[in-house]
Amino acid sequence: MNTPVYTAKNKMHPIMIIAAIAIILVSVAGVAALMGWLPTSNASGANATNASVAAAAHSSGQAKSASVPSHTSTTAPAAVAKCTNCGTVESVAVVETSGQSNGTGAVIGGVLGGVLGNQVGGGRGKDVATVAGVVGGALAGNSIEKNRNSTTRYQVRVRLDDGNSRTFSVNSASVQSGDRVRVDGDSFYRIDR
Repeated sequence: MNTPVYTAKNKMHPIMIIAAIAIILVSVAGVAALMGWLPTSNASGANATNASVAAAAHSSGQAKSASVPSHTSTTAPAAVAKCTNCGTVESVAVVETSGQSNGTGAVIGGVLGGVLGNQVGGGRGKDVATVAGVVGGALAGNSIEKNRNSTTRYQVRVRLDDGNSRTFSVNSASVQSGDRVRVDGDSFYRIDR
C-alpha cells in the first residue's frame, strides 16, 4: 500500500502574503500622508481652529515666521487712556517649528520594515522586499519622529491703549484679532468690552 509522502516546502500561506501586502500598502500610504504627498482637509477639529487663526493672521497682513522674539515693545505717541495695561489684539500668527530627528525613529522603522519585508516572497523577491521594507520603514519612522517633535505656537500682537505694542508667544490661540485684553507681566487675558 502506497501512502502519499508530503514534503514540507518553504511556502508561505496565502493569507500571510495578503497580510504582508496590506501592511506594506498601509505603510506606503502612511509615508505619503506624513510627507505631505496626499491632499488633506482642514474642515474639522483642531485643523479648523488652526485654519481660522491662520486666516486671521493672513487678513491682518501678518506672515508666518519661524522665529520672533517672545516679547518686543515699540513705543508710539502716548494717548490718554484709562487703563495703561489694556489693549486690543492686532494680529494672531501661526508659527510652526518642525521637529528634530535623532535617528531613533529611522532605526526602529527600518528594523520593523525589514522584518515585514522579509516575510514576503522567496529568493531574490524576498531580498528585494526586505530592502524595500527597510528603506520604507526608515523613511516612515524618521518622518513620524519629526512630526511628533514638531510644535505650533501663536504670535499674538497687542496694541496697548497707551500706544505701545507688545508681542506674545503662546501655546494656544485663545484670542482673535479685535479682542480686548489686559496685559499682566508676560501674559495677557481677555476682558469684556
